[in-house]
Amino acid sequence: MVSVKSLGVSDAELFPPVAAEAKKRSAHAHHAGHRDRLRQRAKVGGFVALPDYELLELYLFRTFPRGDVKPIAKALLTRFGSLGAVLGATIEELATVPGVGETAAMDIKLLHEATLRAGRDKIVKRPVISSWSALLGYVRVALANESREQFRVLFLDKKNQLIADEVMNRGTVDHAPVYPREVMRRALELSSSNIIILHNHPSGDPTPSRPDIDMTKQIVDAGKALKISVHDHLVVGREGVASFRALGLL
Repeated sequence: MVSVKSLGVSDAELFPPVAAEAKKRSAHAHHAGHRDRLRQRAKVGGFVALPDYELLELYLFRTFPRGDVKPIAKALLTRFGSLGAVLGATIEELATVPGVGETAAMDIKLLHEATLRAGRDKIVKRPVISSWSALLGYVRVALANESREQFRVLFLDKKNQLIADEVMNRGTVDHAPVYPREVMRRALELSSSNIIILHNHPSGDPTPSRPDIDMTKQIVDAGKALKISVHDHLVVGREGVASFRALGLL
């Protein structure tokens, strides 16, 4: 009897549906094993021991119950450059990465919002100026990886406790229009006695520009007549945070 193998015919060629199903089961078992191994490594060594792409993988397991998410995690990091930048990207930007749909994009933004709120908890109900390191950590998470310039204001009460953190305007990659009257109007609405101005430089360099300095002076002058003080203006970039007060500009 002549065997099919002696004729050079493989099982996959003779039984293509069976071979395809076996291959699918094998791939599923491999990915399932990888997930279990990654979870075990995180459990034993802690999350800090994992590189960024594996940390992102672990999170994406919840969005994608099956399949290999490593290519998606690596594609996200390649597209945006860092884990912080992935979290800071918009839903629309995230969805441009192959394999990332609207659900995954929203899940990633959920993680970003949770991180923001955890950071905000550290500066709420305590004098902000006495929790400066916590404040700097919060503003980095909030603004360092924004792809467009954003102008925000922290409104404080007489005890310098946070009343509200509000985005006053969003702009282009290098400009966000600022209206001192609107800032002061909102401060009066919130009964805020002091404010801290925040904005980001998407270029990464937090060095204040001439327009930044001029705009800050206008807000300071607008606040004087209303007895609303500007404690500081923080410019946030991927390279750090610049303080107007520390630089002698305020």
